[in-house]
Amino acid sequence: MSNTELQWQLRQLPREMDPARDLWPSISDAIARQRVPQRPRWLAPFALAASVLLVAGLVWRGSTAPDLVTPAAVPVASTPTTVSPARGSDLSAAVVTRETHAVTVEYQAALRQFQGAPVPAEVAPTLDSLDRSVVQIRQAIAADPDSVFLLEQLRRTYSTRLELTQRAITG
Repeated sequence: MSNTELQWQLRQLPREMDPARDLWPSISDAIARQRVPQRPRWLAPFALAASVLLVAGLVWRGSTAPDLVTPAAVPVASTPTTVSPARGSDLSAAVVTRETHAVTVEYQAALRQFQGAPVPAEVAPTLDSLDRSVVQIRQAIAADPDSVFLLEQLRRTYSTRLELTQRAITG
C-alpha cells in the first residue's frame, strides 16, 4: 500500500466520534462516592504550635551550637569555609554551610547501619567515585558557600551513595 493510499484512507475517517453512551453520570457518581476524610479541627492549633516550637528550637540550636566537626567517615574538604562579602549575603552562606554540615551528619548516621558489612567488589569503584565527588562538591561549597545548587548536588550525591550501598549490601 502506498503512502498516497494511506493518506486517502486517513482522510476518509471521521474527524470526531461521540461515545456510545454519556460518560459524565458515571464519573460524577464515582466522585460523589469518594469520601474525603475530615481532619479533627482541634488538631490544627497543636500542629501550628509544634511547628513554631520546631522552628524556634532550630533557630536557637543554630545560634548556640559550636561549629560541627565532620567525622572521619566521610571525606571533607580541608579548606576552611569563610564567607566573602563580595560573594553574596552572609546569611545565605551561613545557611548553606550549616545545611552542609547537617546533611553530612545525617548521611553518616544513615551509613553507620551498614558499617562492617562486606561490599561487593563490582560496586566498590562506584562508591569510591561517589566519595571523590563528595570531596569535590564540599571543596566547591567551601569556595562558594552561598551556592544552594552545590548543596543540592551534595544531597543528591549522598542519597545516591546511600541507596547504592543499601542495595549492594541488602541485595
